[in-house]
Amino acid sequence: MAHKLFVGGLPYSTTDDQLRELFEAIGEVESAQVIVDRDTNRSKGFGFVTMVADDDAQKAISELDGKDFEGRRLAVNEARPKEPRSGGFGGGQGGGQRRDRDNNFGGGRRY
Repeated sequence: MAHKLFVGGLPYSTTDDQLRELFEAIGEVESAQVIVDRDTNRSKGFGFVTMVADDDAQKAISELDGKDFEGRRLAVNEARPKEPRSGGFGGGQGGGQRRDRDNNFGGGRRY
């Protein structure tokens, strides 16, 4: 069963192919992807690698986590499932009328 790994601390110049080669030295790689910013098309400095075998994935974690790669220290660990995003336009409390300092609804006269 394939095992997905998170790889942080990548140099911003790292390509998908370079990431794949780094992990292929340890075991068979199903996929390797450096994550890029969709607006600037520049690397975000992290990516994901899917190893074919669980044993190879564990070996990659133990051998590559903390290792220097092109002047940067890698962070390699098991990828966590993506957190579901909430729909709509972010937080805050619902609208309604604001209350004035006397706890009355705004817009009226004070007696």
